[in-house]
Order: sequence, then structure tokens, then C-alpha cells
Amino acid sequence: MSADTLTIMPGRPGGTIAAIPAKAEAHRALIAAALADRPTLVQGLDGEMSADISATLQVLSALGATFEHASDGLCVRPLASIPDLACADCGESGSTLRFILPVIAARAGREQKITVCGRGRLPERPLQELLTALRQHGVEVTPERLPLCISGGLTAGDYAMPGNVSSQYISGLLFALPLLEHESQIRLTAPLESAGYVEMTLQTLEKFAVQVEKISDGWRIPGRQQYRSPGTLVVGGDWSNAALWLATGALALPVAVTGLDLCSSQGDRAVVDILRRFGARIECRGDTVRVSPAELTGITIDVRDTPDLLPVLAVVAAGASGVTRFTNAARLRLKESDRLATVAALLRALGGEVQEFPDALEVTGHGTLAGGCCDAANDHRLVMAATLASVLAKGEVVLSGAQAAQKSYPGLLDDFRRLGGKFSLRPAG
Repeated sequence: MSADTLTIMPGRPGGTIAAIPAKAEAHRALIAAALADRPTLVQGLDGEMSADISATLQVLSALGATFEHASDGLCVRPLASIPDLACADCGESGSTLRFILPVIAARAGREQKITVCGRGRLPERPLQELLTALRQHGVEVTPERLPLCISGGLTAGDYAMPGNVSSQYISGLLFALPLLEHESQIRLTAPLESAGYVEMTLQTLEKFAVQVEKISDGWRIPGRQQYRSPGTLVVGGDWSNAALWLATGALALPVAVTGLDLCSSQGDRAVVDILRRFGARIECRGDTVRVSPAELTGITIDVRDTPDLLPVLAVVAAGASGVTRFTNAARLRLKESDRLATVAALLRALGGEVQEFPDALEVTGHGTLAGGCCDAANDHRLVMAATLASVLAKGEVVLSGAQAAQKSYPGLLDDFRRLGGKFSLRPAG
């Protein structure tokens, strides 16, 4: 596949930028709205959509929902019934895929055959545990990887699910099980990781009057529930993408990001405390977080619940003094790229010192990077890491595959320019 080449000049960006709408919240709001009893206005989705959110919109449209752009958001008109022979193209969005499979299984008829497909690395990403659970509860789904053919007929019951592979398995079932005839339970067979994202799903369900009860080892979900639209729902600012600019403030000139909720269930709001532990100066006022540079020192970071932060924080670690160790990181090998391997390769290509372990990454920081040529590995988080690395680099950072940023942050380079970043982009071809 041909790739856009991004050349970033050394510089010290700074200033104020608004957080973009949270991708994780948007997925959940759109799916719940599509299952509701009447239209819902989802506020905050009035700009350019990321590829992942576009994938969720495309899938929900294929299943029968409709969307209308409004001046302050997106009006979602719920699906009535799933069309025969519908095709749900999830693009490269793991969230879309894992959320929508149980929903299709709950809403489609037993005789319907719905195709679910995707591309990029999505067919290689974990799915087996979810497919097994669906099959154990009345659903026909073949083969073992994308593209899949799935029927309806999901039945209520006990669902045993691991919590340490993907929290999205849990969220997908939480969307679907309230629609079934009888009560169900989800029981965790391994400790839950990224628990904040399950909490986000539960908060979304609560806004749509769907009841879920926490039990000792999982959740109890009454059946025959109706999603009841709140009328209007607001998508908050995205902490995962804001982390790039907050980290920029720790390494360059002060950066303030507006539109952030310090009480958000997004796990990646932990970036504030992590940057503070590195030594950065943090100010929080209302919905604004301001980060200023200071002398940074290496720390140990457990990324069990915040795996998406590792690429950007690995660059921060390169700008700190001493060793930073990222632990409980094995799940990063199952992302859009093998992020332990690709982050290590990116840092080494730019002159960083890094060691890769089966479930950890160790970065020895020297305060600067040399610059050089690196590859995004078709991973949006690596585009962000390379953008941040230019702040430390003595020479240009030349990144192949910059188009990967479209997955979650299509306006990344525009915002980088607003903060004073200088670059040139050579489109593929």
C-alpha cells in the first residue's frame, strides 16, 4: 500500500488547542442511539469524522439506522429491523466489530445471514472468545475470522468471558443482552483490564434507561429492556488524543487543552497524573488542562488500563533522564500494530535507546533524539508518537504512513500547525 510521507522540522510547539470528540464515547453513543425508541441528537459530532467513527456510522446504516447532520451534532434515527443480507463493513475499527457482533446476534432473525467484514489488521485481532460465547448461546457464525457470516437468535443465559483480552467483548454483550427475552449474567474468568471503558459503556446504558446490576464477578442484565432516548447526548473531549498535546507541553512550550472532563470514565485521563510523576508542571481549571515543561525523570508505568498511552509516553520517556519502564503491556501486541515492537523500532530509528520485552518496554531517556526516518506501521498512535518525537529531535523526522492518523484524528496535522508545528506532507503516489 502506498503511503503519505510526513517530514516534520525540529521545533517547540506551544499554545492552546481544543480537545476533539472522544472516539470511545462516540462509538457507544451512536450504538445506543441506534437501538433507542426515538431519535437522539448526539452533540459534538459536527466536524470531520475519524475513520473509526465513520465505520460505526456505516455499519449502523447498513443495519437500518439513519443519520442527519445538524448544526450542533448528528441526529440518529434508530433502526427498526435489520435488512436481509446486510453487510456490516467495520473498516479497521476493533471497537465497531466487537460492539456490533452481539448486537446483530440479538436483533437479527435466526434465518438471516449478515456479513461482517473488515480490513487492515482487523482480521488478525482477537475475537475467538466472543465468537465462542455467541455460538454457545444459539448463534451461527462462520468461519473463525473475518469476513464472518452471522445469524440472529442470541439467547439469554450465563456468559463466561475473560477480562484480560479485550474489555470490548464485555461492552458488546452489555449492549446486546438487555434486548433478550430473559435475564443474563456476564461472569469474568480473568481480571478486567481497561475497566474504565466498561464503566463508560455502563454510563451510556444508564443514560438510555437500561439497567445493569454489578455482581461479585460480573454483571446481571435483566431482559426485555427498551433503550429510551434521552433526546440529547453530549460526547466529551478525547483524553487519548489530547495526551499528545499534553505531552508536547511537558517537552516543549506550555500547552493548554480545553474541553476535557477531569471526572471522565476515559482511562487515558490518567495521562495527567503520569506526566506529573515524570515531573511536568500541571494546572487544571474547569475543562482546561495546562502542562508546562520541567526537568523530567524516568518512572515505572503500568499500562494495563491505559495501553493507548504507551506510544506517546514512550517519547516522553526518551525526553526524560534515566530509565522508564512500561509494564503489563502484552496486550499492545494485539493493537493496530504490535505496538511494543513498532514503538521500539520507531524510537531506535530516531536515535532512542529502548529495550523490548514480551510484556514490557524499557526506554532510557537522554533528553534528545537525533531524528531520522521511521514508519507508522499503519498505526495512528505511531503517527502521534512521531509528531511528538520531532519536539526532541535535532534533525528532521521523516515518517512513512502518515495517513494512518485518519483512523482516530483526521485533523491532527492541522492542530499541530495551530500550535506552531512545521512540516511538509507528500501524499502517496
